[in-house]
Amino acid sequence: MTTIALVGAGGKMGNRLTDNLKDSKYDMLYVEISETGIERLAQKNLTVTPLSDAAGMADVVILAVPDVAIAKVSAGVVPQMKPGSMLILLDPAAAYAKHLPDRQDISYFITHPCHPPVFNDETTPEARADLFGGIAAKQSIVCALMQGPESDYAKGEEIARTFYKPILRSHRVTVEQMATLEPTMAETVLGTCAIVLKEAMDAAVRRGVPEEAARDFMLGHINTILASVFGVSGSPLSDAALVAIEYGKERILQPNWLDVFETEKLDESIELMLKA
Repeated sequence: MTTIALVGAGGKMGNRLTDNLKDSKYDMLYVEISETGIERLAQKNLTVTPLSDAAGMADVVILAVPDVAIAKVSAGVVPQMKPGSMLILLDPAAAYAKHLPDRQDISYFITHPCHPPVFNDETTPEARADLFGGIAAKQSIVCALMQGPESDYAKGEEIARTFYKPILRSHRVTVEQMATLEPTMAETVLGTCAIVLKEAMDAAVRRGVPEEAARDFMLGHINTILASVFGVSGSPLSDAALVAIEYGKERILQPNWLDVFETEKLDESIELMLKA
């Protein structure tokens, strides 16, 4: 039986993974230092194992800790891990920035959830309410084997499928490609656009539009416009809408905004994130 040490098991993300791993086929060790996290685990009748013990006992160590803590935590964990074991990260930033210890006799595997898609076939209230994923709604995941034998990819993916379940699709990418997806595509671009959409709604409200009307109008149009742009609905945007979009792009976006995908910009954004 594969032994997994889940570091940060009672934290925000770790708690989600704990729920899907505690009744799995894996032999679990739960590592947590915060009082709140330990209490969360106790409510699930789970006991805590000290990191100094768990790191050396585990075949796989999962770091469910904030990105800014990965360098420090991994520096303490990796030297204690068994040869041939695997370290799993839940975000590519620290791995991309080369913040992991140099140890060639263990595997590094990185995986991240895509989260349930806007357009889906979920029908149950529980699944429709699971916007993050990992509870009832199906989601896709991306996975990368940064180093280690090829056979370890399947091992890491199987574990990721377990703690991110239920799974729609699993995509194999490189660490660099995953970093392009997050932070650049999902946070730098999508996150910025989402904030801009909320600011636009607030601007309409300040100009006298009833807030509930503005919210319904914005969220409804997000749905239909995304469906058109991403080819889900089969209905193209109107000619008038296309004119308005070109007008908006010229006045809202900088002409060179796609530069955020260039390597130097990606490096810069990740460096800023890991110092936050």
